[in-house]
Amino acid sequence: MFGVASANAAVTLEQQIKITDEGLYFNGFNHDYGTVSNPDTSADTYDYFFGPQISAHGDSVKTYKHYVFTTWYKGGKDNRHVMLSRLNTQTGVVKHIEFPHQHTGFRGDPLVGESHNTIGLAVSPIDGTIHMVYDMHGYNDTNHGGKFKDDYFRYSYSVPGTAEVSDSQFTLSKFVKDTSSVSQGSDDYKHLTMTGSLADKSNFASLTYPTFFTNTDGTLLLYMRSGGNNNGGYVFNKYDASTKKWSKFTKFNVVSAKNYGNAYNWGLYGHMKYVNGKLRVGFQQRSSDNNDRFKYQNGLYYAYSDHPEGFGSWKNHQGQSMTFPLVNSDEIKFYEPGDLISHTEANSVYISGYFDWTVTAKGDLHMISAARSSDRNRADYQEVYLHSYKPAGASDFIHSTDFAGATNIYTSGDNIYIIGLDNGQPYVEKAAGGTNDFTRVYQADDDLVFKHGRVHIANGKLYYYLQEKGTTTTQPLYLQIIDLDLDGAGNQPVVSFPQSSMTVEEGYQQLSFKVAASSPVAGRTISKVDLYVDDNFIRTDSADPFVWGHNSKPTELLGLAAGTHTFKAVATDSEGVTGESTMTLEVTATKPTVAFPQSSMTVDEGYEKLAITLDAATPVAGRTIESVTLFINGEEVRTDTSLPYLFGHSSKPHETGAMGWEESHGINPNPLTAGTHIFKAVVVDSAGAQGEAQMTLTVVGSSVPTVNFVESDIELTEGYESLSVTADVTTPESVDVVSVALYINDTLIREEYEAPYTWGLGAFTHELLGLTVGSHTFKAVVMDSNNNTSETTMMVDVAAQTGASCTATQNISWDTRTEVELASGNCISFASDLAGEVLQAWDSDDNTSCDFRGEIISTTNPAVSAVVTSNYQSFTGLSGTNFKLVPTNGCQYIKVRAY
Repeated sequence: MFGVASANAAVTLEQQIKITDEGLYFNGFNHDYGTVSNPDTSADTYDYFFGPQISAHGDSVKTYKHYVFTTWYKGGKDNRHVMLSRLNTQTGVVKHIEFPHQHTGFRGDPLVGESHNTIGLAVSPIDGTIHMVYDMHGYNDTNHGGKFKDDYFRYSYSVPGTAEVSDSQFTLSKFVKDTSSVSQGSDDYKHLTMTGSLADKSNFASLTYPTFFTNTDGTLLLYMRSGGNNNGGYVFNKYDASTKKWSKFTKFNVVSAKNYGNAYNWGLYGHMKYVNGKLRVGFQQRSSDNNDRFKYQNGLYYAYSDHPEGFGSWKNHQGQSMTFPLVNSDEIKFYEPGDLISHTEANSVYISGYFDWTVTAKGDLHMISAARSSDRNRADYQEVYLHSYKPAGASDFIHSTDFAGATNIYTSGDNIYIIGLDNGQPYVEKAAGGTNDFTRVYQADDDLVFKHGRVHIANGKLYYYLQEKGTTTTQPLYLQIIDLDLDGAGNQPVVSFPQSSMTVEEGYQQLSFKVAASSPVAGRTISKVDLYVDDNFIRTDSADPFVWGHNSKPTELLGLAAGTHTFKAVATDSEGVTGESTMTLEVTATKPTVAFPQSSMTVDEGYEKLAITLDAATPVAGRTIESVTLFINGEEVRTDTSLPYLFGHSSKPHETGAMGWEESHGINPNPLTAGTHIFKAVVVDSAGAQGEAQMTLTVVGSSVPTVNFVESDIELTEGYESLSVTADVTTPESVDVVSVALYINDTLIREEYEAPYTWGLGAFTHELLGLTVGSHTFKAVVMDSNNNTSETTMMVDVAAQTGASCTATQNISWDTRTEVELASGNCISFASDLAGEVLQAWDSDDNTSCDFRGEIISTTNPAVSAVVTSNYQSFTGLSGTNFKLVPTNGCQYIKVRAY
């Protein structure tokens, strides 16, 4: 067990458990699109694409009762099996289940590891089933040469109760085999859909990054990303424990937003999370407009749903309803971190990574991000780390640049946490929710050094799932359980309302009450009590008696609409510990009510008929309904004064935007077009009181094909020798692809007529070569058999060559100060990747005739470099193993060390 040095010894490491010695790790070369076709074939070196981590990565650690579950891939390179482990914290036993499936590698090449192919994990608290979705990155039946036909979505699940069977019974036999028509054999535990029906298979294509949640009533939810980087969306579904089936995926936002009237397509870089009792989304946008000032992402966007499973009632941070699914992301945008960088040139602002968000138990919203100049070498280089937070009850965000930066932010109780590795050792920084006052409260100090890890927090405990740092294809995996020192319920203030519920009539003129609050801990006092109504902050009272609605503030509790409202009192004691209580207030209606048959409807453009019967009533005896008036998009349609209140009937077929369904109806000159339309009904009763209701009508335009580049934005070096790109196309059922055309800077390169839609391979290996230094826009345009078209773009940046090529390469020992004479080779090679490490550079001690000044440049990615301007410098933020030394003053001597 670790020794601990911390600012607060109460945050302590309870246990450290080794899960396995055999966690798969990619220890080889980080390939790009120009080199990936030539991977290392030896058993001891595992090359990779994107990143080296695949175990202790993604949604890979969960808790259930006294068990901790983890997923991982088994090393080495020739093994790659999907693994599930369960730690029984009562017995200390770790049990493993090995699945037949092996990591498929980058686009189906097992010789190249794919760090995005994580294993998502969930346990249903309702029926004890275990669910896993894994090893996929936007696959479908046709992309990558058809390698993933009928195997592009991998879902495995257990029989009920498996999560808590005895250690001896925790075996593969508890999981359900696939016996469908696409089964890959008698030992296949992968299911192509989660609904149990192959008729739904298209709903499960082209998905990435599985992440599970559990809502407050125990329902499991899963979200994934669909589409591509600048034209993508989030989709989510739910598990019905009574039927043992999952629903089809629902879209949070539309893909190909231009087809729905938006000015551009866009994708999401962020997270969907279930925190503080709601499903929420926070992200940064990547626009398909490649000529704005943002090289990659921009903006801060946030929304939440009042529906327990997210199927509607989505709102922005101010509680205003948003379009669902979302089309125009500006509806939920609240800040632009790119405005902190003063550059205005195209692609001059770089926003990528260092983004996350969370919400505390009392409702504090926190979001972290970063922005910098795209060109690190420009004279006016700028860089900023941002912490944006909105304390519970506040109406606006606070934006602070007094923040050191982080890749993730977490919450437990009313606190927020930054959790990570410092020189390979776990650390925890803590701040009270609604503040920016971070303090390091835990720092491990041990010989064991970790490369990376994943965080799961439950019941005040941090479960840190970690992989040890090493150089082979198998590295140990550990689980650390850290007590975050949250005050237990026995120490929290005791809070109570005068009664658990109250009832008043709509339009009530008086409401007041006293909240009782005290601490069960001797010597502690109550510092304040905060009152919230429906999570909206009302006022703080700092002196007993804690009273609201009294004579000096008689109106602060008035004006609540008919319905049920929740009052919440949060007491804070003299040590900062909080406790809370709730009361419900039922406001009975006196206004008339009117209701549409449903809150939202979807029709196809050119719909013939839309007849709507409105239900109107009054809750007050003796009153009657005088009239019901319909409005569409704010324009009055008609007033109806007698039952039934029917609009869009055969005598008035056009008034609801329909085309008409009988010859006598004629042609509607003003039908409702594709987009979202708001129907509002206003009812008036015999006393003149009014009520209203709304319905959203979505008119869907003609179905069009979608196209996305399989590749993300590409960076090349001048004189590159190979380049290929592939377009992934989908069309509605029974519609064929006629052609896919590739343009570079609006110049047609070539049309493809059959999948795979690839350029730069085979007989056309030279068609994408020779791009000049600078940024180039690649555009793919698809046309289908209905002559509908759609397009997508990506950027290809070509950097100028820096310095001469390597004359020879000198190997540099790790953690050793090494003299380098450029006459023996102007390139150096380290045994380990510098990502997350430190590089030091000194002037030579052996040769004092000159002091080296110049650049240290990655030979695989010239954008990664360090500039030596003094006799000693230390550099971080580099990556790669091979670097070129380019002197600017002719000096041929330098001393270096990496550690």
